[in-house]
Amino acid sequence: MSKAFTKDDDAAPPPLVPRRAPLPAGQPNYVTLRGLSALRAELVALRAEHGAQGARGEGPLDTALLERLAELEERLATAELVTPPTPAPPEARFGATVTVLTEAGAERTYSIVGVDEADAGAGRIAFVAPLSRALLGKRAGDTATVRTPHGSDELEVLRVSYEQADSSTDA
Repeated sequence: MSKAFTKDDDAAPPPLVPRRAPLPAGQPNYVTLRGLSALRAELVALRAEHGAQGARGEGPLDTALLERLAELEERLATAELVTPPTPAPPEARFGATVTVLTEAGAERTYSIVGVDEADAGAGRIAFVAPLSRALLGKRAGDTATVRTPHGSDELEVLRVSYEQADSSTDA
């Protein structure tokens, strides 16, 4: 039988290990409880993949996976958990969810989070991002000016809120 019809070539593809956005020099590695939990879960998953590669007796372990493990362990070692303040302040701070009205009349909601949990498509923006910096310290009724490649946008802050941590959640 021709080798073309055997399953010897069906090795699993190496896991895709995305690189993290760099933490700007001198910036603390702030994380929310949600972000810290996600980092821990990712570390467990990557360690399991690393162990599975070794158990399968595969050749040299995936270098990208080893680099990501080291990077993730360092991020966790430097993580500074920031919990929502109680009582919640009226101004936007790290961990706040801010709803704004754009000049075009659209409502947008953003959560100010750590670098590792930022996901612009989901409305989670890193605290070091220009949009976050424009919103930090703003209260409902304030305006924030955000510089964009096309000029600048004025955003009216409609609401600032904080999700309170579940007291039963293990940090």
